[in-house]
Amino acid sequence: MKITGKIEEVRAQVKAWKKEGLTVGFVPTMGYLHEGHQSLMKKAVENCDRVVVSIFVNPMQFGVNEDLDSYPRDLEADAKLCETTGVDLIFHPEVDEIYADGFCSFVDMNGLTKELCGKTRPIHFRGVCTVVCKLFNIVTPDQAFFGQKDAQQLAVIRRMVKDLNMDIQVVGCPIIREADGLTKSSRNTYLNEEERKAALILSKTIFLGQKLVEEGETDAKTLLAKMRENLETEPLAKIDYVEAVRMDDIEKTDVIEKDVLVAMAVYIGTTRLIDNFIVS
Repeated sequence: MKITGKIEEVRAQVKAWKKEGLTVGFVPTMGYLHEGHQSLMKKAVENCDRVVVSIFVNPMQFGVNEDLDSYPRDLEADAKLCETTGVDLIFHPEVDEIYADGFCSFVDMNGLTKELCGKTRPIHFRGVCTVVCKLFNIVTPDQAFFGQKDAQQLAVIRRMVKDLNMDIQVVGCPIIREADGLTKSSRNTYLNEEERKAALILSKTIFLGQKLVEEGETDAKTLLAKMRENLETEPLAKIDYVEAVRMDDIEKTDVIEKDVLVAMAVYIGTTRLIDNFIVS
């Protein structure tokens, strides 16, 4: 496995692989990798001949007073996990390699980014789209792998690829959870022992929502009210949002039906966590 921070080295390696007729899978990450990331890497290894993982904490998707400086980083552990999973190349650039002096070109999106996380993090998806577009141009993968935990991001990336006619297949992968139900997240490391226990209210509420839908609940207002009520039983939980939207356009819906995303963002202490389920 090779590690490089240089764009030209990534391009040269990928060109060499493609010259051999090999397919390339890509997993973009911000590092501090866990089993959720590993599930994406495993899927990429299964689907493609060669796999590239990027590790880049993207400053453009962090707002003022968010956790850019404190975001956890551990390249040594990340590299070990990548190597044992079968990754062929890690792209770990410095900020000035991605955003050179005078950088002033951005990828923005209307519609899909106005609800959910886009409402409370208004610059977030502009940063996500810009960096992912740049990474796609650098790596030129055949397939790119993203997790359902960030379901709005997955929908946004799929729409960007479609709208900009990118020759890339975006592959969505299931949420990976801890044994007690909490979604795997690099930000879980921010939680102290009390907060870690309190954070289980997210997955418990998601499972409650799924159960209600399975039992026949189709009214979004009723479903969301019961989920909010459950979240409010945890004193350390502060709700950012609990919403039901259509997966194709991330617009709010009154009816719970196929391909509806039920998503939440909740602060446990100062840590913002997300979770969701998709009606299938």
